Amino acid sequence: MAKSYFPNNWELYSEADDEDFVPHTFDELMQWKVHGWELPASVECIIRVSDRKTKKVTEHVYQRVSAANAKVDKLMKTPGIEFTVIDHEQCHFLTTDKDFEYDTDY
Repeated sequence: MAKSYFPNNWELYSEADDEDFVPHTFDELMQWKVHGWELPASVECIIRVSDRKTKKVTEHVYQRVSAANAKVDKLMKTPGIEFTVIDHEQCHFLTTDKDFEYDTDY
């Protein structure tokens, strides 16, 4: 079964004047979208897993810390992946690649 088309308002935006949009700096966007995430109260944490070999990304949502901890323990034993764990307080990037070098030039 094919997914139904999700309607959007692209025509409204494509016909709008440039003056209708407020320009933002990179730092503003980073502060708002990256440093200002919010999870619903019903979600304890989200784990996003990237498989380097297949390039497949999966996301897991947890309501209990114990279930999330069990998933992290399992992922740490899986070679060739990297994953991000986000909860209400922090965002962590983890990898099972021993040769991984974190790029701080952004």
